[in-house]
Amino acid sequence: MLGLETSCDETAASVVRLTPDGVATVLSSVVHSQIDDHAAYGGVVPEIAARSHVEMIDGVTRRAMEQAGIGYDALDGVAATAGPGLVGGVMVGLSFGKAVALARDLPLIAVNHLEGHAVSARLGAPVQYPFLLLLVSGGHCQLLEVRGVGDMTRLGTTIDDAAGEAFDKIAKALGLGYPGGPALEKLAESGDGSRFDLPRALLGRKDCDFSFSGLKTAASRLAVACETDQQRADLADAVQSAIARQLSERSDRALKDYAERHDAALKQPRPAGEAIGQERLFVVAGGVAANKTIRSTLEAVAAKNGFAFLAPPMAYCTDNAAMIALAGAERLQKGMTSDIDAAARPRWPLDEEKALADPAHKPGRKGAKA
Repeated sequence: MLGLETSCDETAASVVRLTPDGVATVLSSVVHSQIDDHAAYGGVVPEIAARSHVEMIDGVTRRAMEQAGIGYDALDGVAATAGPGLVGGVMVGLSFGKAVALARDLPLIAVNHLEGHAVSARLGAPVQYPFLLLLVSGGHCQLLEVRGVGDMTRLGTTIDDAAGEAFDKIAKALGLGYPGGPALEKLAESGDGSRFDLPRALLGRKDCDFSFSGLKTAASRLAVACETDQQRADLADAVQSAIARQLSERSDRALKDYAERHDAALKQPRPAGEAIGQERLFVVAGGVAANKTIRSTLEAVAAKNGFAFLAPPMAYCTDNAAMIALAGAERLQKGMTSDIDAAARPRWPLDEEKALADPAHKPGRKGAKA
């Protein structure tokens, strides 16, 4: 499966082989980053991103095919991100995928970018369904029960900003440049966050939703008042700890809910040496999953609840095309292909029917509106 990803500021192509028994092998993964193009603006400029995708998609795809060591005649299908994301960029990759599919008479699979993240852990280990997923990135923050490709239920989502967005905006206020998340993480290594008292959102709520706008606003205001490098480092550590705390608190609730809703077999102790991929598995995916502090915090929450913990290899945490190729390959195995007129979508929830029917999830919530 050839996979194409252009939903934000990475132009990516990958070839993945999926065996009938579900073992995935990444034959190639090429990612062209636009960090230098957007650095001067402190964030992604959609028009610049779309133009760069147009310029790079052909060469990136050619390199992916060369690295895979196969020709187009060896492909079984083409998978391309169709949303959610910056729609100008999404249109570039999806249109290119359509062109390849038409020229080579191959099936097209239009992939939800979030589904790509959901299956990304399967790129590094033979993970079986079902599992509980925390998808946490620059644009999305959701807890999902994943029963299989195309079969996912959202347990919680952000009611305003995503965790990665909070990282980036606070980093910008601290003068750390773009991308902000990794820079803030590095700065936090020398900080002591105990000197700052940041707001804690949604305390006492019985659901699994998230909120980071209050933290983002409070920390951005404090950043303006920081006068020394040490103060900035202390604030960075406080922000990182606050985000990790909220992610762990809401994940803890979801883990308990997940366990309670499943049968008695789920509550049995895991035998020593049992393979990953049984019912008690907590997966964390998305760009924020690359943050080491957040990984370790969530791993501790999983262990406390008796769940195995798994995150994708670092290379597949951020946006990449290997996860899109894998999602497409799994869909093709089930005969789930797309029409050639599949549309690019700026918003596309994984559990679309629930999102449309649930009045609590309004258009302002990330990934909640079709």
